[in-house]
Amino acid sequence: MRTRLAIKLHSLLERHFPERRVFLKSDNDTRFIRLSSETQVAAVAGVAVIIGWTAVSTAILLMDSIGSGNFREQAKRDQATYQERLNILSAERDARAQEALAAQDRFNAALEQISAMQSELLASENRRRELETGIEVIQTTLRATMKQREEARTELAGMQGDTTDGDVYLTAAADPEQMNFMTEALARTAAQRDQIATDAQDALAQRDELELEIRLMQERSDEIFRQLEEAMVISVEPLDKMFRQAGMPTDRIIEEVRRGYSGMGGPLTPISFSTRGEDLTPDEIRANVLLQQMDQLNLYRIAAEKAPFASPVRDVVRFTSGFGTRRDPKTGGRRMHNGADFAGAHGTDIYATADGVVTHAGWQSGFGRLVKIKHAFGVETLYAHNTKIRVKVGQRVSRGDHIADMGSTGRSTGTHLHYEVRVDGVPKNPMTYIKAARNVF
Repeated sequence: MRTRLAIKLHSLLERHFPERRVFLKSDNDTRFIRLSSETQVAAVAGVAVIIGWTAVSTAILLMDSIGSGNFREQAKRDQATYQERLNILSAERDARAQEALAAQDRFNAALEQISAMQSELLASENRRRELETGIEVIQTTLRATMKQREEARTELAGMQGDTTDGDVYLTAAADPEQMNFMTEALARTAAQRDQIATDAQDALAQRDELELEIRLMQERSDEIFRQLEEAMVISVEPLDKMFRQAGMPTDRIIEEVRRGYSGMGGPLTPISFSTRGEDLTPDEIRANVLLQQMDQLNLYRIAAEKAPFASPVRDVVRFTSGFGTRRDPKTGGRRMHNGADFAGAHGTDIYATADGVVTHAGWQSGFGRLVKIKHAFGVETLYAHNTKIRVKVGQRVSRGDHIADMGSTGRSTGTHLHYEVRVDGVPKNPMTYIKAARNVF
């Protein structure tokens, strides 16, 4: 069976590839090489394989060359886009800083106006009370004078009307000086009465003017309070939102800052204009609320300096790896990446992202030259793979201090900064803090 199949296959190959002989002739001898059908098929297949392999290799090389060019162009476009985004963010940050400074200036000016207006209100209140007291004295005097005048008139009428009593008539007729004295006294009393009435009318008019002035001052005070309240809302809300977006409990943080800074004077003292235990006026209540908000704003500002809301690099860098699982650049396997990587030029300045104390400044396996900073609220930041460290253990640093230079020490494939944020020892995504502060700082 196998022999018949082989004969048929040979016959089929003979039709397309007939047997050929290649003659090799020399001076003394002639030889030939017999090329069977099977040999010719094998030779054609070998040539076809070589040609196919050559074509495929050429296509792969061309595609790789084209792909490399496109990748470089895409990388350049991405770098330009990222640079433009950084410039926009920098401009927005500067604008927010200027707005914050302007709001602080307006806030200080408004406080000065409130202080001046409170002084004017106190002075006006004192003048009003003095005027009311004077009016009461004048009215009391007027009533007493009117009573005396009526008594004098009654006595005079009785003396003049008793014509049946001869002794009284003779006495009145014989003493005209007493009559003149009483007449003059009555005239003086009437003049005093008229003067008191005029003074009373003037006092009432002055009181109306003072009430109008007090009402206008109250309206101005309301407007100033409204502007201050709006300014406080604009100032406090972004800070509160920044902490909440970063997942930090604002109540606990504010209370911790208040305890830490209580030795410097504590919260602002509420305004009180009365020493008699009277209820506060609406303006005093609003002023106390503003003072509490000012205290809260100051505590937020202190807390923001102690939390890592800033970026560790300010020069042009490339964000090469984020927080989470990724392919290990050394082994190719999947591993957890506990920070964010920023690639830049060798020696790029690296800055502290918050106030704190340096707890490590030296070599650590895998991280290379490493800087660790301990901050408030249980937060710790790490800056790895540095080429040079510029701080020492125990040194206190502030946000924005130059702490190291970017390098590629330790387990690294190139120059970059590995930046970590840990809260109570647990790694957190650093970009959460940086993004939360973009519209604030």
